[in-house]
Amino acid sequence: MKYACLIYSDENDPTIHPDPGSPEMAETMAAYQAFGTEAEGAGVIVGGEALVPTSAATSVQVRDGEVVTTDGPFAETKEQLGGFYLLDCETLDEAVSWAAKIPGSFYGTVEVRPVVEFD
Repeated sequence: MKYACLIYSDENDPTIHPDPGSPEMAETMAAYQAFGTEAEGAGVIVGGEALVPTSAATSVQVRDGEVVTTDGPFAETKEQLGGFYLLDCETLDEAVSWAAKIPGSFYGTVEVRPVVEFD
């Protein structure tokens, strides 16, 4: 079964999201690369991507046939979706064990959600 591992954290916290090119960012990226290498080696990683901050997001709604767009995220939250991995695991317990290795779980939240597989 496929599981989405959605990585949430406070995108405005500089200790979590260091400046690009800084030694701290290099360390963060190395941790994510190590997770990706391990998950790929185990054959569980299907894909994943990092997302730009929510300031670049556009929310879309259709109301009475009219498309309404809003800059930024629709909901106010303490943590924002910063990226995701798609894993193929036998059980939820296996997916949770992999999610616990994602660096974002050390300072934020990783939501593990089964993916609906349509016939």
